[in-house]
Amino acid sequence: MKEINRRIAKKLEELFPDAHCELIHHNAYELLIAVVLSAQTTDQRVNSVTPVLFGKYPDAKSLAESDPSIVEDIIKPIGLYRNKTKSIRALADDLVKRFDGEVPSRREDLESLRGVGRKSANVILSNCFDTDAFAVDTHVARVSKRLGLAENDDDVLTIEKKLMKAFPQGSWGKLHHQFIFFGRYLCKARNPECERCPFGDICRKDYLL
Repeated sequence: MKEINRRIAKKLEELFPDAHCELIHHNAYELLIAVVLSAQTTDQRVNSVTPVLFGKYPDAKSLAESDPSIVEDIIKPIGLYRNKTKSIRALADDLVKRFDGEVPSRREDLESLRGVGRKSANVILSNCFDTDAFAVDTHVARVSKRLGLAENDDDVLTIEKKLMKAFPQGSWGKLHHQFIFFGRYLCKARNPECERCPFGDICRKDYLL
């Protein structure tokens, strides 16, 4: 592990020792649905609707059999609610018909579910099944590029592979959350708080977004 990578990992641990998944959930089903709902919105907005959603539909079967108009009304505040209603009901239907209503623990099975891509699968594997994975969302991608861990034109999978090579396998899960916290609360897409950043000497200021 290069010295610069050790420095990044050490400083992120100092800044965000308690970094964690901010999507409120109590099991793999709830996190999987929340992750799908989080597309193009904030975790806070998702957290504002999921207590009601999961209170009414506590498992995949009840969500799969739900009245879409009721689901739409519940999740309307997060935006794109019609498409997201279709997505989570289809996902729930897949869980019921193919996995007895349970969230599978294998990557191949997770990625076979409607609406679930590699990033979402990584989140579930890491948070619910204690599987080493480095999920790359917009925050992780931005931070990786600004810190020189990835190139500006790297796609998500390329960034993921570079991060897995740059850091020890057992650290991926926590580092994923620390990268998100760093990108969400300090190294923001717009108006990053550069005066507070401990990486000013290595930041690639040519990559602003």
